[in-house]
Parts: sequence; structure tokens; C-alpha cells
Amino acid sequence: MPDSPTPNETRCVEIDLSTVDPAVTEDDERDFLRINDTTLSPDQIERIVAPTRTYPRQEYVLATHWHPEHVPMELLKKRLDTLYPNRIDELIIPTQHNVLMEYNGYHGVEVDCYSSGFNRKVQLLLHFGQNFDLDRADVLKSMLRHTHRYRASQLFEYLDALAEPAFEDRRQRAAGRTNAEEELVAFVRLQAAKIKNLILAHEAELSDDVYKNKLVRNFLDALRSRFGDRTINRAQVYAKAVKDLVKEEFSLSYFYRATEVIEEARALGAGIVIPHPEQFWPILLADYDVDGIEVWNPQSQLYTEFLINVVNRRNRMGWHGKRPILVFMGDDCHMSEKTRPIAEQDPEKATREIGLQPAWHDFSIRKSLIINGVSRRKVIDEYRARLSG
Repeated sequence: MPDSPTPNETRCVEIDLSTVDPAVTEDDERDFLRINDTTLSPDQIERIVAPTRTYPRQEYVLATHWHPEHVPMELLKKRLDTLYPNRIDELIIPTQHNVLMEYNGYHGVEVDCYSSGFNRKVQLLLHFGQNFDLDRADVLKSMLRHTHRYRASQLFEYLDALAEPAFEDRRQRAAGRTNAEEELVAFVRLQAAKIKNLILAHEAELSDDVYKNKLVRNFLDALRSRFGDRTINRAQVYAKAVKDLVKEEFSLSYFYRATEVIEEARALGAGIVIPHPEQFWPILLADYDVDGIEVWNPQSQLYTEFLINVVNRRNRMGWHGKRPILVFMGDDCHMSEKTRPIAEQDPEKATREIGLQPAWHDFSIRKSLIINGVSRRKVIDEYRARLSG
């Protein structure tokens, strides 16, 4: 087994800044346009419609937390037919971030909002049944447009934090957290400045979906062939630390309150589910008017059994009357990850599938589900009934 690297070796990333052109090059332009091109090639289409694994034994598909992004629904339907060829029943509702989307008559969205009770951003999943009247949803659609635009503004704050002199403090804090040397910080600063210039140059032709923090990750990944995996891996770690600081300090005052979103959604007949409770525990104490709590997803796996028991205890105590809180699991699948070049994919995110939640079959978790009378079939039946309401 090789010796562990010394601190000096850990900090050693070979970057000759004299070889990094501070101006936007033809290669930069090509990479930027490629990573933001939502046109699917024949190879990408084949990867969408022909998944490498299938699940012929899964009879019920419950998918209420997933993100189609730029992948057309007709391709996703083919993928689902291949993934679950023997399914008996399904409830599949897309939940794009702050954008209402439809699949087989069901509409859904994942909304960023603000919980004043504990002063932080939270998210809510809104689901609408097949009798949903989209024409009545003008207020909700306006709220979502505002939220989407404000959430997208975080990208520019992120780029400023990486590149602008006024944010040197953030860069230094992130460098300290990740042991990043000055050359690496300078390298990422140059790339962030290029991204800003490229956005301005192509603003008229870019889709709204481009304005997300992952643009920085994708652009850095596109540089691997020029600067090598070691440099880009370290750049990604440092850039993520800056992103985390930006998210920690991003103003919440322009988000709608969770209670406002819930009130408007309920007026339209929506079902509401709390995702990621592990990431903001106090929301479980807020007693919001919701239909369910997500007890598992790929980012929240540590406390699934505990959350199942929390839901069951609240139901036994009758906190929610005749409409008990339902147990949900979310795959949190982002389909754009599967369209990226294999070498640039996040391996963990790339393995997620719509409707695939392995926790339903985990023996210890399954024991808690059985004791509490929970199954995918029952949740599908109950929630569909509520949405048809």
C-alpha cells in the first residue's frame, strides 16, 4: 500500500498560469456551446431509451420527485417501459425545479421557498391530478416564474464570488476549507470570468435552464482534456466550497414563504410532499398542511427508519385528522446527467432512475414499513385518490 501523501504533496497541483489564456478562446467557445446544447444526438437518445439495467420484478412505480430537464417526455416514456416492463400500476409526476411540467395528465413542480419559522430555504413538491385546470393557475405560475428567475440569479452571485475582487474573502475561506493553493484559485477565477463573458455573448440564444450553478461544474469538466483530471478534480472541490458559501449567504427575502406556496397550491387542489427532511429537520415540527414526507432519497438515507416512525406516530396521535401523512421516497433523478459524456458524469447521480428507490426493499426498512402498514401500492392508491379529489 503506497504511503499517504504529505501536506505539501496534497497541495501540489501543476498549473502553469502563463499557459492559460485569460481571453475566451475558440476551445472555450466550443465547450460552452456543447455543454449548453440541449439537442440530443442519436447516441444520447439511445442512452435514454435503452437503460443498461432493467427491473422486471418491480410491479409498482411511484415517482413523485424527479427532474426531466431537457429530455422529451416521449423518450422518458420509452425508458420507463424498458425499466419496468412488468409494472402493474404507476403514479409518475415530474417535479422540475420551479417549473411546472406534465406527464400523462399529472403536473408537478419542486418549489424553492422560505420558512420564516427557522429562517432558511426549504423545498416543497407540488403535485396536481388529471383534473387540474392549468388556466386557473395564473398566480401559481407567476410565483414559480419569480422563484425560477431569483433562484437563477444565484449563478451570477456564484460566478462573482469566484471571479470578482469584492469577493476575495469568500475565495480565501473556500481555499482554506479545501487546502487550495493560490494558482488553483487563480485558475478557477479565470474560468469563471470566461463563463460570465460567454453568457453575455450568447444570452439571446441560451435557454432559461442554463442558469444553474451546475454550469460551473460542467464547464470545468469540459476542460479535462486540456488541463488533466488532477487539476480539474481539485478545481471542482474548491469551486464547490465557494458555491456552498454562496448558498449559505444567499438572501432568502425574495423567496415566497412556504405557507404562501401551500395556500396557493391547496386552492388549486394540489397534493404537497416535503422532500429532503434530513436537510432541514425543523420542517418536521412546523406542522405544515402537507400530504406526505419523503423518508428516503439518494441524498437523505441516514434516518429513514426514524422518519417512518415519526410519520406513524404523528398519524396515531391524529395530528392530521382523517388524512394521514403518507410515506414517500424520492429517486431525485436528474435526466440531464445521463446525456452528458460518460467521462463527465457524476457516477452517483448517473445511477439514479425514475421510480427506483432501493430502500423499499431494504430488509430493515421494509420491516418498519410492514409494521406501519406502508407499501408503494397503498401510497399510489391513496395519493392518486387525493389528487383526483
